[in-house]
Amino acid sequence: MKSLFSNRIDKYLLRLFVAGIYFFVSVNSSKAQKIELGAGIGGFNYKGDISPSQRLRFVKPGGSLFFRFNPTQALSLRAEVAGGIIGAADKHSKDPFQVARNKSFRSGIFEGSAVAEYNFLNFQERRFAVNWSPYLFGGVGYSRFNPQTKTSDYKTSSFILPYGVGIKYQIRRPWNIGLEYGARKTFTDYLDDLGGKPVNTDKLQQGDPSLKDNYYYIRLSVSYTFYKIVCP
Repeated sequence: MKSLFSNRIDKYLLRLFVAGIYFFVSVNSSKAQKIELGAGIGGFNYKGDISPSQRLRFVKPGGSLFFRFNPTQALSLRAEVAGGIIGAADKHSKDPFQVARNKSFRSGIFEGSAVAEYNFLNFQERRFAVNWSPYLFGGVGYSRFNPQTKTSDYKTSSFILPYGVGIKYQIRRPWNIGLEYGARKTFTDYLDDLGGKPVNTDKLQQGDPSLKDNYYYIRLSVSYTFYKIVCP
């Protein structure tokens, strides 16, 4: 009963979040301002019990679609959905405990987010301008993961706080390219199937409850800007 109630709450929160993004897109599109639609491709990385630090070995493929609204030169608002794979294995660690534990995991991951971007160089959408700018971003999101192996009953979703840095460049109006690196602070300790209270007394099957799981996304993107046509 508790699991059923939790799943219903989970679905309700996800629908509420998607509805919020839809409302955000609809309202801003109606203002006939410059908007962008884009796609990105890159990789996800994970940090947690099995990989206490980020390692290139564990980067897995990922991709995303996004909508960006530019109300001012300094500020951009973005809604994005992304999906990919995260994973890691103890056998690649230099820690004898991890090698002896020999745990591994692989999980699909899907997220939706809404973030604000601050453009340092006041990114300008002018026809003959050389437009580029580094930026910072931060916001809120919701993430679901689908572990291949699930050894206990836990919730496979979490709210997330995405934040990071990026750079964007208008290569030829109306096309833009970008490079972005972002962290996802999660509120779950189960991305790697090692979390919460120990399920048995075997130390080799336990994780560190003080080390929460997070993941990261780096991507290259291409976007197309729609311009308002002013009639004389």
